[in-house]
Amino acid sequence: MRLFVIAASAAMAVGLLAAPPAEAGPQTCNEPSCVPGITPNVVLGSYCSNTSYYVFGTAVAGPSIRQGRLVFCGSARRYEPRWFRSPPLAGIRDENSDCSGYNHGAAQAPDGLFLMCVPMNGRNLWRRGDA
Repeated sequence: MRLFVIAASAAMAVGLLAAPPAEAGPQTCNEPSCVPGITPNVVLGSYCSNTSYYVFGTAVAGPSIRQGRLVFCGSARRYEPRWFRSPPLAGIRDENSDCSGYNHGAAQAPDGLFLMCVPMNGRNLWRRGDA
């Protein structure tokens, strides 16, 4: 019995000292369905409050929009923020990273920041969408 306890203890010690299992790699999000914080049941053209973080929503059906269409909270200069039809949403991206292939598309940073793909100085980068 004593030999069994020693062997079991040794096996547990080896397990604790072994390298942790490899991670699955970085999580990716390349479509709207995995973007957190999307507001449901938004009325296109109605007022909204935050044009910087977690700005995306899905619309209710109306005369000019189909149900579930992606919208975003934005503001033309000097006007109250409202819900507008969204450009294609590329998922989660990092600010100032390359966005080639997504020209004028939208994304959300890991912290919820609204990003737009902006061509500038020969490069396409994810920049703040509220700027």
